[in-house]
Amino acid sequence: GMNAKLDTPQATWRLEGTTIVVDIPMTWKRRGGRKVIIAPDGSDAWVPAKPRHDETLIRALARAHRWKRMLEEGTHGSVSEIAEAEKIDRSYVNRLLRLTLLAPDIQEAILDGRQPKGMQLEELTRAMPIAWGEQVRRFITISRGQSGS
Repeated sequence: GMNAKLDTPQATWRLEGTTIVVDIPMTWKRRGGRKVIIAPDGSDAWVPAKPRHDETLIRALARAHRWKRMLEEGTHGSVSEIAEAEKIDRSYVNRLLRLTLLAPDIQEAILDGRQPKGMQLEELTRAMPIAWGEQVRRFITISRGQSGS
């Protein structure tokens, strides 16, 4: 048969205001009388990606929100009190608390298991841009760097 190597066109991203627009190159083929969309890599585009629930990320997110609530309700007066109560390092509490500042759609993606392959807790809590649009852009960059698995 013909084994011509196909160049896989990449999806491209652009930001329009607060909306992320994705152009995905795809082709239509007739299969048994019906049209199907063929993804760039030749697979059937209808098969959704399997969600990958990252327990570590989900647990960290839940913990961060719990601590934030404790601070808001006055259960603990400070980060130091939380650290003491949980017997962990204060800087770790601070780092996890940053997760509550993640853009809502990023938090949702994590809970749904739709986060990019390479997304790590370390990456998320290191230095985080506060502006959501900027986060989402960086988030996409992280996920783009992971293609070619």
